[in-house]
Amino acid sequence: MSDVVLVEKDGAIATVTLNRPEVLNALDRELARALTAALARLERDPAVRVVVLRGAGGVFMAGGDVKHFHAAASRGPREIRTLVEELLPIVHDGIRTLQRMPQPVIASVGGAVAGFGLSLMLAADLVVAAEGTRFTLAYARIGTSPDGSATYTLPRLVGLHKAMEIALLADVFDTPEAERLGLVNRVVPEDQLEAETRKLAERLARGPAHAYARTKALLRASLANDLETQLQREQESFAECAVTADFAEGVAAFVEKREAKFRGA
Repeated sequence: MSDVVLVEKDGAIATVTLNRPEVLNALDRELARALTAALARLERDPAVRVVVLRGAGGVFMAGGDVKHFHAAASRGPREIRTLVEELLPIVHDGIRTLQRMPQPVIASVGGAVAGFGLSLMLAADLVVAAEGTRFTLAYARIGTSPDGSATYTLPRLVGLHKAMEIALLADVFDTPEAERLGLVNRVVPEDQLEAETRKLAERLARGPAHAYARTKALLRASLANDLETQLQREQESFAECAVTADFAEGVAAFVEKREAKFRGA
């Protein structure tokens, strides 16, 4: 695997690091391919119960590699269109994997979260942000529309009018605003980002993995389903969870007034 994406496994936790710090982890074809391939492998790994996404060098991701796009655009419309039509399907496969994979995904963000970096963050299940992080959707500043599912996630998180503002004006906003809008779950001091992310990941890794996977799938599907469909899926999911060893352990621990020891079964 290319070293532009690093994957480290520690017990049940896999940490995926975007590793182009010299360009603020900006996205190019190599990074897109490596990230999507890494996520696909982790999705199929039963030993991994939590995935953490982070950026090297104190920055999550400053969006697409604009110099990469500029070089293609300078060679004419056909060249840039070819680049985009090659790059975005790879990128979007990664987003699909993030949202489909059974493991909870935590985005651990700091520094700059711009363009596709914000799209990627929004596709995660939980977000821990360092104080001082700066966010912007940024696409309008280079004369294009968003990708990476931002136009899907943003209206669902902040409402249509606020999503329009974030996308059309491409203003920079800070961590208090991101927290107020519900775009991040926790804001922590910059020097505690790694430790606080780890603490959350370890908590999830100790939890009922099968139930988490089912819950994630239900929540992801809910906004596309009507009430009756969602109720039926909840019933089916509960029944599937109820026959697992983790459910038996959970109810036994509750009755015995002790902490449950889930195995992820």
